[in-house]
Amino acid sequence: LGETRAITDAGGGVCIGRPVPGIRLEVIEISDEAIPSWKDSLRVPTGKIGEIVVQGEQVTRGYHNRPEANRLSKITDPAGGFLHRMGDLGGFDDKGRLWFCGRKSHRVETQDGPLFTIPVEGVFNTHPVIFRTALVGVGTAGSQRPVLCVELEKGISVDQEQIRKELLELARAHVHTLGIDTFLFHPAFPVDIRHNAKIFREKLAIWAKGKLS
Repeated sequence: LGETRAITDAGGGVCIGRPVPGIRLEVIEISDEAIPSWKDSLRVPTGKIGEIVVQGEQVTRGYHNRPEANRLSKITDPAGGFLHRMGDLGGFDDKGRLWFCGRKSHRVETQDGPLFTIPVEGVFNTHPVIFRTALVGVGTAGSQRPVLCVELEKGISVDQEQIRKELLELARAHVHTLGIDTFLFHPAFPVDIRHNAKIFREKLAIWAKGKLS
C-alpha cells in the first residue's frame, strides 16, 4: 500500500489490483461512440489511460428497456458473448495491475488533450489543509478550461491566496497538471447524500462557470 499510495499522490490514479480468474479486463481507446464489434486494435498499450471493459459471467447482459444505453455499452465479441464498457477510465501498469483514473464522462477535454479527474486530484489532495478537490471543465469539449474546485478542511482559518500559490506550485511539479492554474474554493461540495462520497461534478462545473463569467 505504501508503494501504490505514493503513485496515487503523484497522479498515477488509484490501484484496483489484478483481474481475478474468470474475468477478462481490457483497456481500450477512449470514445463516446458505439463500438459494435471487438477487435484487438481497440486495445491501448500498457501504461496508457483508456476505457475499462469487462467480460465474464458476472457481467449484466443488458439494461432493461434502455436500447441506447445497451448500444453504447456493449461490444459484441466475435468469439462469443460480449464485452461491457464500464464508463470508467484507467490503465494497466507493467505489473499487470489496473489503475482507476476516473469516469469517462468526467474527463476534461482541453486544447492540449484530455485531463482525467483522479490523477489530477491526487496531486492536489496531498496538501495538508485540503479536504478534497474536483476537476471540472468550463467551455466546449476540445477547448475546455480546466478548473480545480477546492474544499478545505473544516475549522481551519487560512489565507486562500497563499493556498492558491501553493496549489500552483504543486501543479508545476507534475507534467499532467502543468495546464491547471485556476483554483476555486467551494464551502462544501454537492454530493450524493446516500454515501457522501460521490461528488456531483456536473453541478460544480455549472458553479465554476458562473464564478468565472
